[in-house]
Amino acid sequence: MARALRPEFVFARPCCGLLFLKTLRRMNRYPLWKYAIIVVTLLIGVIYTLPNLYGEAPAVQVSPGKMTAKIDAGTVGLVEKALQEASVTADSVVFDGQSVRARFDTEDTQIKARDVIAHALNGGPGHDGSYIVALNLVSRSPQWLSKLHANPMYLGLDLRGGVHFMLQVDMRAAIAKRLDTTASDIRLMLRREDIRHGGVSRSGEAIEVRVREAGTLDAIRRVLAQNLTQMQITPAADGSRLTVSFKPESLREVQDQALKQNITTLHNRVNELGVAEPVIQQQGADRVVVQLPGVQDTAKAKDILGRTATLELRMLDESAEGYAAMSGNAAVPMGSEKFQDRAGNTYVVKREVILTGDSLDTAQATFDDQQKPAVSLVVDDKGGQIMRDISRRNLRKRMAIILFEKGKGEVLTAPSINGELGKRFQISGSMSVSEANDLALLLRAGSLAAPMEIIEERTIGPSLGKENINKGLKSVAWGFAVIVVFMSVYYMMFGVFSSIALGFNLLMLVAILSMLQATLTLPGMAAMALALGMAIDANVLINERVREELRAGASPQAAISAGYEHAWATILDSNITSLIAGLALLAFGSGPVRGFAVVHCIGILTSMFSAVFFSRGLVNLWYGRRKRLKTVSIGTVWRPESRSEEHTSELQSLIIISY
Repeated sequence: MARALRPEFVFARPCCGLLFLKTLRRMNRYPLWKYAIIVVTLLIGVIYTLPNLYGEAPAVQVSPGKMTAKIDAGTVGLVEKALQEASVTADSVVFDGQSVRARFDTEDTQIKARDVIAHALNGGPGHDGSYIVALNLVSRSPQWLSKLHANPMYLGLDLRGGVHFMLQVDMRAAIAKRLDTTASDIRLMLRREDIRHGGVSRSGEAIEVRVREAGTLDAIRRVLAQNLTQMQITPAADGSRLTVSFKPESLREVQDQALKQNITTLHNRVNELGVAEPVIQQQGADRVVVQLPGVQDTAKAKDILGRTATLELRMLDESAEGYAAMSGNAAVPMGSEKFQDRAGNTYVVKREVILTGDSLDTAQATFDDQQKPAVSLVVDDKGGQIMRDISRRNLRKRMAIILFEKGKGEVLTAPSINGELGKRFQISGSMSVSEANDLALLLRAGSLAAPMEIIEERTIGPSLGKENINKGLKSVAWGFAVIVVFMSVYYMMFGVFSSIALGFNLLMLVAILSMLQATLTLPGMAAMALALGMAIDANVLINERVREELRAGASPQAAISAGYEHAWATILDSNITSLIAGLALLAFGSGPVRGFAVVHCIGILTSMFSAVFFSRGLVNLWYGRRKRLKTVSIGTVWRPESRSEEHTSELQSLIIISY
């Protein structure tokens, strides 16, 4: 095709050559709808990129601390009134549907405002610690952008600051808890079938069902086999008991469920704190990573997440041996355990768990009959039926309510059962209003399947996050500037077009990440810098193909058309291979690797659009309408003067066209 475009061909057949040049000019012109796509894309890119340029401001966030607390437009009025009385000026106070956020200009004002709001909502008359007042960061972007749903990208922990926790799940406790629940279910099954037994108790990682009469062994085994398909049942050689234990596959399932339930519970607790885009994910077989970007009140976050509360209801061992163990140093009877309350009083309770926090529907802080802080609980239907059965059979006996935190149990209260209980009952004891609120929050957020312990904690301050942002922005800006200078010097006007297309690519990349509300981290910024380098490769390929066509003797219009067409296949192949690698990182990576992969994949797609479609539009707009185009500004072209073997090639520079 290049030989057919030689000048002598055009002059030899003037009619055909003139017609072909007109066709080339039409090929190097975009129809109006293509320019409309470019303008609309550019406008959307600008709108959705703008919120990221305003930065973040210190703020105070008010969210509900218990079920009875309501956050609505009235709360905004209370906050504004409290700030006005304390002469604290807020840039804005808005209600976002779930919480109220007051924005301030400085961190000193933010801290002062938090104390004022906390006193007004939780310390005044009619308030009992119903609200969580925490420090946070919010965007400074104007309201008209928010109304267009143009919001900034979320910033990760390394850019925004916040707190990082590594928690380890106690799998042995998870298995023991499930076995205790299964033992309680076995007792109910046998009681329902009216089968007498010698006792059901947990022994290590198994349950022992003692047989009172030899004739009932088969009946017990049949009932258990029908109802406990996940368990393996092994009779003793002498026929005196049955051993019930988990099958290997069921044991793994219990551990997986415990980890998933704990992650769900942590999500609920983080939602109580009102953290945007938290990272809560599994790491390994028994660990969970929790990252809370933007949380400045790390003590509050650690208090809520670090307290791994699980609730259990058990009957006190009121036998002679139990009382002896409570009052002195006597051994704890078999099938019982010893716990203490906050005042140091000792209680001996049975191992049999009547009810756990799994049956809990709601929990809210309230006051008991003596106007002392308490927590009112509502359980589900199954839990209510259990409470009714237990209370009927244990009138005038005491029931202990035990809270397990970090693997240690503490008796909150041990009241006497004076009547039939149902779905609603109350926990009271020596607790303050704040402790009752925190306990209600923890129980309402969900019961942990197993205790967890914080084994690693890192706090990243906002100042370090700002430093990371500045370094990341500098790396992207300097990389962009060096590329622009090199391309403009080496490829002249085509280099300028490539640089504008590169800026358009960066604009699109940031806009798409903002629309997706993606979380940007340091690896993501590294991927953004890498995307710039990869995006300019496509323009280099196009510019070099245009140069090759010019060397072959093609006219400028034909060289532009052929250069873009021939470079497209190479650009597509190289970007598809890079996209496959990015998708592999996205599928199999986790944490920072996935953040890098998301930006990498989106950057590849935007670079193909900007390097081919957008830059071609600029070239067509600049050169496509020229009727007599003799040269193009694309730098120095090496063109051989003769095709014979005796002659060597010489340098020929193309003169920059002027009007």
